[in-house]
Amino acid sequence: MLDSLIVPLFVTTDLPPRADLAEFGGLLAETARTLDHGGESYEAFLAGKVFWLDRPAPARQRPAAGPSEAELRFAGMLGYLAARGPCHTTRGVVADVRRAISAAVTARYGDVGAAPAVFAIRDRDVRERTPETAVYVDTRDAVPELVTVTRSYL
Repeated sequence: MLDSLIVPLFVTTDLPPRADLAEFGGLLAETARTLDHGGESYEAFLAGKVFWLDRPAPARQRPAAGPSEAELRFAGMLGYLAARGPCHTTRGVVADVRRAISAAVTARYGDVGAAPAVFAIRDRDVRERTPETAVYVDTRDAVPELVTVTRSYL
């Protein structure tokens, strides 16, 4: 059996007003495929659900002269990150995925004013707080053992 660490995660960030939620979720999941810690890379698998934490502003409330900071949308993801290897700690894995997600979100959406928040939460919170309308995402073609161990939590 593969030695792995499972971390329940919550990720939140601001996104541009026309950002696609499923694309955002795919970006998070694919970013978590390979993480780096102190120059050494390791495999991971992220599975969860993405959702909007706010409602879009009605068209009549949007300024006609292009997007503004006030139009940013607040998105979130609740899920599980499985990391491969015996020497990882929850704190270290969360720091590694936070760095990777921050870099990927900035590269894709630009500087939206604040880095994404990525932190470990309780397993119970993932189950209880994920909205029914959330969109499922996961890391495609990940290490099968990581997929198997994570699916038991979903």
